[in-house]
Amino acid sequence: MTTPRPDITTEADVRLLVDTFYARVNEDALLDSIFNGFAQVDWAHHLPNMYDFWSGLLLGTSRYHGRPFPKHVPLPIDATHFQRWVALFCATVDDLFAGPTAEEAKLRGRAIAQVFETRLQARGPLSVL
Repeated sequence: MTTPRPDITTEADVRLLVDTFYARVNEDALLDSIFNGFAQVDWAHHLPNMYDFWSGLLLGTSRYHGRPFPKHVPLPIDATHFQRWVALFCATVDDLFAGPTAEEAKLRGRAIAQVFETRLQARGPLSVL
């Protein structure tokens, strides 16, 4: 018998979600090449921002004060990258959590990806030099 998964209710839950998801991103050939290859993400800086971002969306905190979209504009990403991001994100949520807030996390993740993808399509194709 499997143990029921908890819902996302605490800051520790948000951290677990973010840390687990980005560990999977770092193991994914398609996304790792963007995050670590092209963007050279500073994880020590990025992860706390992501804790604040997702805590705000899921727990109603108000620590995040950024504009996430502009950071994505220079990235050479397309629908394939967004599909993989959403698949990894939703799988991570499902592996760790179940409940209304977990469902909200997946809904928000899908919506953010859709908005970013649509806005980035408007910029036209980018080439990697």
